[in-house]
Amino acid sequence: MLTIVSNPLSLRLTPLCESHGFLKYRSKISTCCSLSEEPKYQSLSRRNLVYVLVSSPCLFLALPSSAKTKSKSPYDERRLLEQNKRIQRENNAPDEFPNFVREGFEVKVVASDNYIKADSGLIYRDFSVGQGDFPKDGQQVTFHYIGYNESGRRIDSTYIQGSPAKIRMGTNALVPGFEMGIRDMKPGGRRRIIIPPELGPPVGPSTFFSSKQFEVFDVELVSIQNCERRTIGFYSDVTCN
Repeated sequence: MLTIVSNPLSLRLTPLCESHGFLKYRSKISTCCSLSEEPKYQSLSRRNLVYVLVSSPCLFLALPSSAKTKSKSPYDERRLLEQNKRIQRENNAPDEFPNFVREGFEVKVVASDNYIKADSGLIYRDFSVGQGDFPKDGQQVTFHYIGYNESGRRIDSTYIQGSPAKIRMGTNALVPGFEMGIRDMKPGGRRRIIIPPELGPPVGPSTFFSSKQFEVFDVELVSIQNCERRTIGFYSDVTCN
C-alpha cells in the first residue's frame, strides 16, 4: 500500500499560461474509470482545470508550513479513511481509486502498490502502456481524460465534451502535473494521474474553511502529431499532422 502525507498550507503562486475543459483550468467532475466506455453524465459545474490561462497564476511551489496539527489516533485515521471510502462509493468512484485521509491541512494519500510516486510528487498508475514514442516539446498530443476530486466525484470529461483534447507540449498550456503525467506516455496508453496541490491548478490560498485538493485524472493518449510553422506573407501559424 502506498501512503503519502502532504501539507499544502503554505504555497507560492507563479504565473504560467492558456484554456478545453479541465485542461485550461478548473472544470467539472463526475465519476467513472472506463476510458473506452463513457456512461451518461449528469450536469457538471466546474470547468477549465487542466489548461493554464495566460493571465492566471498557475504553478504552486510548496513552502514549509507553520501550521500546527494535532496528532491523530489510529482510530481517527481509520474513521476518516472509511468516511472517504463511503463518499467515494456514493459518487461511484472507479475501481482502485486512491483514498484521501484529510484532517485540517494535512492529507494522507492511500493507494495500492500499483501506484508509483515520482520525485516531483506526482503519483500515477499505468493501466495500459501503449506503443510508439513519447511526446516531445513542440509536438501536439491528442488525448481523452476524466477528472475527479478527492471524493471521487467526476468534475470534467472530454467524453462529455464530445471530442478529445489537443495541446502542444512544452508551451506551458497545461497544468504542470498534468503535462508531467503524459510526458512519458505512449499512444494508446491509459494512465491514472494523481496531481498534488503544488503541481495543480490555482484555487487560491488554503484557509481555515477550505484547503487545496488533490486532483485525479484518468488519461488515454490517443495520438502524437508533428507540428511545423507555416508563413504566407504576413500570416503565420502552426499546423500539426
